[in-house]
Amino acid sequence: MAERSAFTSLTKKREMLTSTRPSNQLSAEPSGRCPRAVRFFTGDMRQCGQWVKRQVLIIQLLDGILRGTAQVMFVSNPVSGLFILTGLFLQNPWWALNSLLGTFVSTVSALLLRQNREAIFAGLHGYNGTLVGMLMAAFSSKGNWYWWLLFPNVFMSMLCPVVSSALSSILSKWDLPIFTLPFNILIYLHIAATGATHPYFPEACTKSHYIHTFEFSQVVCIIRKIHLHHSDSLANLSIPQLFLSVPVGVGQVFGCDSPWTSCLVLLALLLCSPAICLHALLGSAAGLCSGLALAAPHEEVYSGLWGYNSALSCIAIGGVFYGLTWQTHILSLICALFCAYVTSATSKLMSVLALPACTWPFCLSTLIFLLLSSENPAICRLPLSAVSYPEQNRHYLRQLRMSEKALSSCKGERTQERMEG
Repeated sequence: MAERSAFTSLTKKREMLTSTRPSNQLSAEPSGRCPRAVRFFTGDMRQCGQWVKRQVLIIQLLDGILRGTAQVMFVSNPVSGLFILTGLFLQNPWWALNSLLGTFVSTVSALLLRQNREAIFAGLHGYNGTLVGMLMAAFSSKGNWYWWLLFPNVFMSMLCPVVSSALSSILSKWDLPIFTLPFNILIYLHIAATGATHPYFPEACTKSHYIHTFEFSQVVCIIRKIHLHHSDSLANLSIPQLFLSVPVGVGQVFGCDSPWTSCLVLLALLLCSPAICLHALLGSAAGLCSGLALAAPHEEVYSGLWGYNSALSCIAIGGVFYGLTWQTHILSLICALFCAYVTSATSKLMSVLALPACTWPFCLSTLIFLLLSSENPAICRLPLSAVSYPEQNRHYLRQLRMSEKALSSCKGERTQERMEG
């Protein structure tokens, strides 16, 4: 009976590994000493999610939109999403409105396409729409409250679940996430199709980009250069601005450079998972250090442009897709530094096409580290069906290992009984 019970328990856990349910459907709830009322708002708020399932569609949709906003930072928590959305409105109400519209449209489109409902209401089909809407408004040179921009915003956001589903069918063969690849593809499609001279939807060039023309072999080449201020020296650094650029780098994930917005984003991460909040700050700091080492212009460093990709990479490797151990913690820092180098290279390459780097460096560097093969048991990559926030992932792996030990013990007892028999 003990052997059958242990085997049944392990079978159920292995079924969870191969299921297609999103990460907020794990069966175990980690114990804690904090009050129950506080625990209700932390983590992925599973109890709230279970209550929302019994409510009308409007409430489910509202919960899914808030979770989708937070899923940009690998967080499935509606209160965290509310904090982030508040920060976006503090940065720029017009940008936040476009972001909210993008999340809503992409979530509704996923419902109409009959994607997995649990994944939809976990926010997994909304976060790319959040970034598409936010960055389309941020890159537009028409300024705020240019209402015609809502039309391409709606169209591109509608395509988010289409591109996400197509990429998932490919990357699922290796059990890899799609990250923000749909956002990168669609925002590049919009910028390349319009450009800076478009009469209706012109795109703004960033201040650090300059166009130089020169003639070589009777061919006119247009090259956009990013790093022109290599004369900046470390002696001219402003230490207060340098420290402030670390949290601002986290806010730049949403294209925001306001310290208040960045603080609300960090508060949202801390509410869900202290480990995610810590790795976001460490990743942003790693990107900052890499920017200084690569002689980046100080304005770019202060504005957090060197931190946001590294912050996302550090979060992803540091406990979200890997079980959180000191080995994976070091691995996440290495990934953040590598991502900063990829950011520099990608920015220079894409500037030739007059395109921003967006989050391509994060996607490329993190996918490389997720494909890492290691025989070290401490570096354990979780299946996508079991991915949650780092504290829950540790609890999940601990229970799985206990079940495996119980099954191994039962098998040893059975073998010994056969030998004695």
